Amino acid sequence: MFELLSEMWDFAFMRRAFVATTVLSASVAPVGTFLVLRRLSLAGEAMAHAITPGIVIGFVMAGLSVFSLLIGGLLAGIGVAALTALLARKTILRSDASLASLYLIALALGIFILSAAGSAVPLKSFLFGSILGIDDASMMLVGGVATFTLVAFAFLLRPLIVSTCDPVFFETQTRWPWLVDQGFMLLLVLNLLAAFKTLGTLMAVGLMILPATAARYWASTITGQLALSFAFALASCWIGLTLSYLFPNTPSGPAIVLVAGGFFLISAILGPLGFGGRLRKPSVSKTHPVAQIQSEERAQ
Repeated sequence: MFELLSEMWDFAFMRRAFVATTVLSASVAPVGTFLVLRRLSLAGEAMAHAITPGIVIGFVMAGLSVFSLLIGGLLAGIGVAALTALLARKTILRSDASLASLYLIALALGIFILSAAGSAVPLKSFLFGSILGIDDASMMLVGGVATFTLVAFAFLLRPLIVSTCDPVFFETQTRWPWLVDQGFMLLLVLNLLAAFKTLGTLMAVGLMILPATAARYWASTITGQLALSFAFALASCWIGLTLSYLFPNTPSGPAIVLVAGGFFLISAILGPLGFGGRLRKPSVSKTHPVAQIQSEERAQ
């Protein structure tokens, strides 16, 4: 066993996979944390499907080119996010219903275009990920998105916290409050696109949501959740890649997400804010985590 683990580092594709997932973990952790805090976990899954038509069109026009898939998916994601916000602001539909309607249309459109093109086999690795075959262009994409995301959070973190804790107050203090929401959705789309060569669009949301939900059972502050979310995501990637190496028939993407799911289940059972904590402290309320964060900040 130890000999196999030492031999794993002799392969360049394994070293690249570990580097790519490490950078990706740092990028998706803050996005996943705020998806959970803002109760937008299912919105992340919806956006993963909403970018499908743009990705498919880019694939049909230029093949598995990183640039074409990035541009196509980015345009589709931004378009769906902007149209969702417009429908929520100008019509009777709420944002969740608007997003659900648009992502279903986008998903059906993507499948229709893919079927009409008549060549779906090369796209399989994209949908389910191919982290062990990541190339230089994909590495640059992951690194660029991670850099942009972390720099953007340096400016968006405080507005995101305020808008998450007290959206009414935030809207009264900001001339264009929708800019923060749209900026966050842009980061979500970019990170979904960055994960397409590692976990695929069908698995990328798992690395965002599962570590963040696991961290929620251990930490009640935003900083604690951000740190733990990154730790869980990183451990999931490293353990999943190791398992896929030790057991050659194990796909790396699903292995990573299943390990993250294991962290979630363990946290739900043993975490101080999970089942174990509630058994020990029955007085713990089901207050929304944002309200708990507010009370802690006021106490400080």
